[in-house]
Order: sequence, then structure tokens, then C-alpha cells
Amino acid sequence: MHRATAAANPLQTLLDLINSTLSLLLRSSLTVHSFVGRWTALNSKLASLHSSVADISDSPHWAQNPLLHTLLPQLLSTLQRLTALADQCTDAEFAGGKLLMQSDLDMASSSLTNQLRDLDLLLRSGVLHQSNAIVLSHPAPGSDKEDLAFFIRDLFTRLQIGGVEFKKKALESLLQLLNGGDDKSPGLVAREGNVAYLIHLLDFHQQPSVREQAILAVCLLASADDESSRKAVFEEGGLGPLLRILESGSTHLKEKAVMAVEALTADPENAWAVSAYGGVSVLIEACRSGSPATRTHAAGAIRNIANVEEIKIALGEEGAVPVLIQLLLSGTITAQEKSANCIAILASSDEYFRALIIRERALQRLMHLIQDLPSSDTLEHVLRAITSLSASDSCSKILSSSTLFLVQLAEFIKQGNTTLQQISVSLLAHLLVHVSDGNKRALGSCMGSLVKLMESPKPVGLQASAAQSLLSLLTVRSNRKELVRDEKSVMRLVQMLDPKNHEMVGSDFPVAVVAAVLSGGSGGCRKRLVAAGAYPHMQRLAEMEVAGAKKALQRLTGGRLRTIFSWTWRE
Repeated sequence: MHRATAAANPLQTLLDLINSTLSLLLRSSLTVHSFVGRWTALNSKLASLHSSVADISDSPHWAQNPLLHTLLPQLLSTLQRLTALADQCTDAEFAGGKLLMQSDLDMASSSLTNQLRDLDLLLRSGVLHQSNAIVLSHPAPGSDKEDLAFFIRDLFTRLQIGGVEFKKKALESLLQLLNGGDDKSPGLVAREGNVAYLIHLLDFHQQPSVREQAILAVCLLASADDESSRKAVFEEGGLGPLLRILESGSTHLKEKAVMAVEALTADPENAWAVSAYGGVSVLIEACRSGSPATRTHAAGAIRNIANVEEIKIALGEEGAVPVLIQLLLSGTITAQEKSANCIAILASSDEYFRALIIRERALQRLMHLIQDLPSSDTLEHVLRAITSLSASDSCSKILSSSTLFLVQLAEFIKQGNTTLQQISVSLLAHLLVHVSDGNKRALGSCMGSLVKLMESPKPVGLQASAAQSLLSLLTVRSNRKELVRDEKSVMRLVQMLDPKNHEMVGSDFPVAVVAAVLSGGSGGCRKRLVAAGAYPHMQRLAEMEVAGAKKALQRLTGGRLRTIFSWTWRE
């Protein structure tokens, strides 16, 4: 750079002073006679610094970078301090305070190490090789990946090297980028930025505004759909600081932190770490006393960790069950769904948790809840929880004797979505063993739906549950008559008897249902089935020796089965 330009540029003047001071210091550090070991280590750092300063000089846009306005004066001050210390150490018989000199040398060496790190970071970021025109200007929509990567590197360089104002502006730009709606931004930040440093700010920065912005940025990275950004936050140790924020932060920050914790623990490989950070009690307390949003996401995080065996035990010991049940009654719709899901997971695990849940009168609350819930997703989880509790004999008896609950199950079977139907049919099949004939009559309206569900090969087990429920309901005479009056159900049943459909529907279930319909000897039932075409199919099934087919055919023909087979033998 020309002298006139140098005079006009304070940074160039600073760089010239640094170069001259550094050259002198490199020579004098080799001639000291006191504290030689420390100066040998310093000389190595000074040589590295000489190389870094030369690289800065060679960078085309170094003078445009505002970070150097802070970094170069600090560096010159450190070099001047070292020069003064070198002069004192030239005498082999050092007469000053040795401990004080050792301390001064160590402090100067530490400052030099930090400044070397900052220079190295600045050089590696590549920002000194590009025009300052786009620095910290948010890339326009549609910017290519290279421009975005440069923007992120420059942003993190300012975040790590700059003072408070630089950090604030860098974090503002980062938040703007992460809030911009581009799904690729979080992953790019995880790859090009320094997530570890960002997490470091969560615990250790003294400026509340910087810390708060850093928290928001980490929460956005952890909550993003991009797997790589969530992975980076977890692997760099973000879960622990987030749990500490959830424990003692402001309401706003707690809501952001617990949302991030829920997102991180959604990965089963991360869920175990909650216990390692002492987070079980933190999540339970957040679920108990947090804001509605905090409680909702805390319930989601508890749901995520409930499958981890050692954490599951801690949830029971630290009182998660009553908190979840209370949330089930008073939380938002989403909170109810998540708490119901968690209760279902815990209830399905073992008798210990079922006893805990029953002790809190959860069954009665769950039964009451299904009358009012508008969300089918929440209903599914509530029904799963009830299903798990029904493994207890006492719960099974309560459910079996509740006409209101059984009728509600019948409504889900008739009008619910596929998942609700499947859960309801499975639960009904389990309960009907203890259901009275009066309640079976009340359930008669769902028999047509049960016949229809018998046609469904998926999900596995649905046909069997539907058939089992139907067979139990058909032990009541009025239900048998009601079923054969339903022409659609009779036609479906006859079609299921056709051997051509046996790949979709096994033979055993429709045969057993026909036998159950005819078990009372009603001529009207027999005539309706014969008129619908059941006879030839049943005859063929009897010839194929399908289990129960001969007995069902005998009932269908009014006891003439022996005569028919006698004629067939003579022919």
C-alpha cells in the first residue's frame, strides 16, 4: 500500500507498527537471559503471529473489516507489553520480583494466545478475501448456497471475536436467518457456523441481551426440522444448558427452551441424556407449574423419555403420574394429547405404573374425558391408556359395567377413523367377556360396522377382534335377529363365505358368525341367510373341511346335513 494511502488508513498504520514491534520482539526474545523457558514458548507464538499478520496483509479486503479496528489495537498493546518485559529479562541476574514477572509473562502469553486464535478464526472464515458489501446484510431471497455460507461464516466470526455490539448484531442477523422460513438455513448454520460457541453463550455470557439472543438461536436450531441442526445442538452439549434455562429462566425463555428440549428428546438416542443432566424433576416441575405453552411442551418431552427404562422409574418415583393426570384435565388440547399419550405408554409398561395411575383415579377421569374431547388424536391416546389399564381386573370390571362407556365405544366403531375403530374393537373384544346381556343389547347398533371391519385384512388382528366382539354380541337373541334384518351386513357376510374371497378374509371368522346367528334355531334367520346365497358357499366350505363349516351347514339346512351327504355319497 502506498504511503499516502497508509497515512489515510489508521488500520494500515497499526499494522505497520505491529510488524515493526513484532520484528524487534522476535529478535529480543532470543537474547533474554531470564525466564528462558517461558520466552521459548512465547517465541513460538510470536512466529505464528508473524505468519498470521503477513496473511492479513496479503488479504485483498482486510482493511475493510471492522473487527480489525478492535483486534489490532489490542494486539499492538500486548506486543508493547511483551517488549517492555523482554527488556527487563535481558539481564541474567534479574533483580525484580520473580513471581510478579512470571505472572506478567503468563498474562501476556494468555492474551497473545487469545488474539492468535481470533486472527486464525478471521483468516479461516475467508471474510478478508471478499468485499465488505454483503457482510452482515441479510442475503436476498434465492441467494445461492455459497453466499449464504459466507454470510454465516462472517456472522460467527463477528460473534466470536467482536465485542458486545458486534455480538448483538451478529445474533440479530442469525435470528433473522433462522426465522426466515428457509428449511435449509438451520442445516447450513450447523455446518458453517460454530454451534459449540453459541451454546457456550447460554451459560457464560454476562450480557443478558446477548445470552437471550443466543438462547433463542439455539432453540430455533434445536426445534428445526433439519436433523443435522438438532444433532449439532445435542452433540455440542446443548441439552444441559437448555434444561437449566427451563429451571430458572424467564417465562418466555422457558417456553423456548422446553420446546427445544422436546425436539431434541424426540430422537430416542438423545432421550437418555435427560437423566444424566438431572432433567426429570425439571420437566415434571415445568409440567406442574409452567405457563400453558411450557406445560404442553414439557408433557411432550416427558412422553419422549417415558420409554427409557431408567428414566421411566424416575418418572414414577418423582411424581410424574399425578401431574400428567392433572394436565389431562386442565391443559390445552395439545397438552391433553401428549399427557394422554404418556399415560398410555406408562400404563402399558408394567403393573407398577398401572397401580400408580389407578390410585390417582385416572380411569374414571379418562372415561369422563372421552365424552368431551374434540381431537381424534387425543381420543386415540386416551383409549390406548384405558386399554392398558383394562389389563387390571378391577378396571376391566368398571369398564364392562359402564353402559355409557360401552355405548361410546360402539359410536367410535361406527363413526371413528380407522385407528379409533381398531383400538375400540380390540378393547371391546376384551371387555365383552364380562358385559351383561343388557349392555350387549345396547351395543347391537355397532354389529353392522363389526361385520364391515371383518372384511379388512389390515391392520393385523382387526378381523379377529371384530369377529370376537360380534360372536359375543350374538349370544343375545335380539342381536341375532337385528343382524339378519340388516341386508348390507348379511350380503357382506355371505360374500365373506365365498371361497374366492378367502385370501382377503379367512374362512373361520364368517363361518363362526353364521353359526352364531343360527345358534338359536330361528327359522327366520335361516331363511334370510339362504335367500342371500349362503347355502352353496357353506356347502363348499364343508366339503373343504373348514373348521365349523359342517356344523354351520347343518344349522343352515335345518338338520338335514346327514341326508344331503348321504345323497352325495350314493351319487
